[in-house]
Amino acid sequence: MRVVHCLVLFALSCCAAQSLWAAQVVKVGAYNYPPYVLKAESEQPQGLLPDLLAVLNQQQNDYHFELVPTSVTRRYRDFQHARFDIIMFESAAWGWQDIALTNLDLQVEDADIYVAKAEPGRTQAYFEQLKGKRLALYTGYHYGFANYNADPEYLTREFNAMLNYSHESNLLMVQRGRADITVVTRSYLHSFERMFPEQRAQLLTSSKADQIYHHEALLRPQAPINSATLGALLQQLRSEGLLGKLYAQYQLRPLGSIAQH
Repeated sequence: MRVVHCLVLFALSCCAAQSLWAAQVVKVGAYNYPPYVLKAESEQPQGLLPDLLAVLNQQQNDYHFELVPTSVTRRYRDFQHARFDIIMFESAAWGWQDIALTNLDLQVEDADIYVAKAEPGRTQAYFEQLKGKRLALYTGYHYGFANYNADPEYLTREFNAMLNYSHESNLLMVQRGRADITVVTRSYLHSFERMFPEQRAQLLTSSKADQIYHHEALLRPQAPINSATLGALLQQLRSEGLLGKLYAQYQLRPLGSIAQH
């Protein structure tokens, strides 16, 4: 019986290995971009993207999606050098204009909003003029108020910007009076306020967004999966209610159906 048990285990392991070998590996670039990706270079990245890739791998066997860490500034070079095949929750307007790629509209809307410290008498008018204020910004991000110019020297010179790699640090700088305004993604701010509800009253958020965008997946022309196939996989998740459930977990919602262009 022990021999039979071992043979069964061996057969099952062979089937699993064959299934993995048959799947086409698709490498997905990821940099720290909360709540979409947190701790991209760790052994267990967190956020919407790792969760989405796990669901995609569970729901089908033709493709195996693997997360490949990159950085906010290195992602263009890594994409062109084929270090990864796809980058998701991006926008082609964020520095990709001269790079060959295909787009898939993920039909997920998010926005960047201004945040300041709540003070007596401070209103939405505080956000109307950024000049002369100290801005805490995320290095490598493309902001609408700066005409999507992410050059650190430009942002420092023109907007008195202090740059780092943490939305949470930027919010704390605002709360402590070290910066006047920061800009964070709406979805991240919702997550931050859920984790620290006592800090909500300390923050003044803008009713007007710096930019509103529909996230895209950007694919290399030689990627092992094309935009139509990826769109079909995501549409299947949406039809089954899995995509909506996942987006809702991160304070997002899919808009309409998946469309490619």
